[in-house]
Amino acid sequence: MSDPAPWIPAEAEGGERRHAPATLRNRMAIADVLREILPAAGVVLEVASGSGEHAAYLAQEFPALDWQPSDPDPAALRSIAAWCAGIANVAPPLDLDAAAPEWPIERADAVLCINMVHISPWHATLGLLAGAVRLLAPGAPLILYGPFLQRDVATAPSNLTFDESLRARDPRWGLRQVESIEQVAAGHGFVRDRLIEMPANNLMLVFRSG
Repeated sequence: MSDPAPWIPAEAEGGERRHAPATLRNRMAIADVLREILPAAGVVLEVASGSGEHAAYLAQEFPALDWQPSDPDPAALRSIAAWCAGIANVAPPLDLDAAAPEWPIERADAVLCINMVHISPWHATLGLLAGAVRLLAPGAPLILYGPFLQRDVATAPSNLTFDESLRARDPRWGLRQVESIEQVAAGHGFVRDRLIEMPANNLMLVFRSG
């Protein structure tokens, strides 16, 4: 089943930290793939960092990279700061809404977005693609991770159930078609470089601009 990324309240973890149990299940697999994709050095902007657990883990896995977490939720920003405290290559989290027309950062060498596309309105994905192309140099990667639908590819029953549960929680949410993302990405000059099957019926999509 795809990662639902529910939070355990901060009070249950102590202090400001939130906890997403899915992080412990997927972070090693994500890191293994990112070793083939991320640049050797530079700034990685993580959009929608959520609890901050991925940022804390991945920054330590890639010590030569400068990790820039972000999120629009004040509680998430506090959780990110708590999880990443003391990690030298993690910058303070940015208050960044993917759907906003302006982002509080001017450039990045890679943009990473884990488990946002399906638990946000479609306009957040549109904003993510528009914002990433402003930041990235030609050839730099935009990396999306999560559950997606694909035309002419059977969807796992657990993903269909997950999609129904998301739409019941918020009709603006739900699993997105890879082809729909590709169409919008192409309008911003992005081409899909890779589609990687990940554990638990997730995918890693890698886009690069020309």
